[in-house]
Amino acid sequence: MQRLRQLSFHLPRTLFSIRTLHTKPDLEKVGPLASLLESRSVVRFRGPDTLKFLQGLLTNDVERRFGEAAAPGAPVTPNLAAVTVPPMYAALLTPQGRFLYDLFLYRPPKTDEKLDPTGSRPGKKNPDEPFELMADVDASVADELLDTLKRYRLRSKVEIENVGQEFSCWQRYGGNLSKAPPHVEEPEAASVGWGSGVDCAAVLSSRGNNHGWQWFKDPRLDCLGFRGIFPSNTTPPLVEADKETDEKNYILWRIENGVAEGSSEIPKGEAMPLEYNLVALNAKSFDKGCYVGQELVARTHHRGVIRKRLLPLRFVDNNGEEVVEQRVSPGSEVVDPESGKKVGTVRAALGCRGLGILRLEEAFKRSGALSIQGQEDVKVETSRPDWWPTEWFQEYEQQTVVA
Repeated sequence: MQRLRQLSFHLPRTLFSIRTLHTKPDLEKVGPLASLLESRSVVRFRGPDTLKFLQGLLTNDVERRFGEAAAPGAPVTPNLAAVTVPPMYAALLTPQGRFLYDLFLYRPPKTDEKLDPTGSRPGKKNPDEPFELMADVDASVADELLDTLKRYRLRSKVEIENVGQEFSCWQRYGGNLSKAPPHVEEPEAASVGWGSGVDCAAVLSSRGNNHGWQWFKDPRLDCLGFRGIFPSNTTPPLVEADKETDEKNYILWRIENGVAEGSSEIPKGEAMPLEYNLVALNAKSFDKGCYVGQELVARTHHRGVIRKRLLPLRFVDNNGEEVVEQRVSPGSEVVDPESGKKVGTVRAALGCRGLGILRLEEAFKRSGALSIQGQEDVKVETSRPDWWPTEWFQEYEQQTVVA
């Protein structure tokens, strides 16, 4: 079903333009918001070797999360599966330890974890039911990712299929967003219902088919809100009609929180995972066994020296006023005009906000004095996200005290 892509807020249109929608307080005032993520597609893994296959490829511990028996959750209701497993964020790297693709993995509830088709009793365990995982991935490289995975598959018994036409990825974020799980926040609307008992239009997601569609906390950070995979012809639960908005608003929220996503913002074949903060974003396990690219990541982590990191950026003019036009583009170099040295590179830009991979010492000491190469009137201010571990900033603070 084709979905209306225009903004649907019953608020001043200028508030949601790239020009004026540029601060977290703006988004916090009108939240919670929900966006269909057209930049993401959905891949399905199915077969007995799924866990073993992904465990040897991805940076996170897939077997620990999805292989163990899931603990029962909320009681079975017509709108909610009894057992749910939180999603996982992970990455696929090159053999040299460089970033290739990111994936959000979800395990749909099994037949015996939901009500049967009548809705009157738990479903029966089906020994022939195939193990299945879903993943939302960068849509721009989805076909390339599938080709890469199939090259690694060899004789593994796992089917890999692009189901982006059948399923879509959504994000729920912004202000006034409860941190409680949806089944606690609104029990009757926890997964596919909208309250007031049974939602007949959505009842099949908790009965008699292989997909239980619901919101999950974003596995990276609480501040990013909730994420989920839903049928492409279904509006997710808890999405108010006047709060569904363009994906650019989610991108802006993510940028302001200092989080990159996808192979366009995390350069494929070039990016070092630790410089893009994937450890703090829960994309990496240091307790699992071997996986592709592990050696370089582990060595860098245990050495403990990360001189560059991804940072939120703010673009201003010589008077300190935010640049209103889209003057900065990804790939632009950030320089120190005083020394003429390159400090880093812009990786994402939306209006007067952006993300950049910068050397930490210069980024914080010279914030506001840095500029865009070839546009000396565009100054660059940096900030430290609230979620950063204190040890990442400790070295810089010590240098400042000594100075």
